Amino acid sequence: MIRPGRDDDPDRLYTLTGGRSRAGTDAFDLVTLVVSESEPTAGMQSEHVRILRMCRSPTAVVEIAAELRLPVTIVKILLSDLLATDRVTVRHPSTLAARDVAPPDPRLLEQVLVGLRKL
Repeated sequence: MIRPGRDDDPDRLYTLTGGRSRAGTDAFDLVTLVVSESEPTAGMQSEHVRILRMCRSPTAVVEIAAELRLPVTIVKILLSDLLATDRVTVRHPSTLAARDVAPPDPRLLEQVLVGLRKL
């Protein structure tokens, strides 16, 4: 069984990232929203072009990884390249202070999990 982003050729992933195994910044987590700040230019890596086009509206890192069919770690490296050149900006979802928000009801979370498994 081939799983997108899991069984990719290691040589391809190595080439995509220029041999890097970590992003140059900790600015990204799975739910960080990425927004394009410029249009793609000639000569850009095709994955960078796809990211810029995809992120014309705020898009979560996990959604980008799914669309590109790449591991999240690889996508974070590509995004850090774009962030370093000011081609994208990042927005973290607004959150209230943890003490101001009641923890979710475990029964509700269980129902959501059951519903997702049925999809």
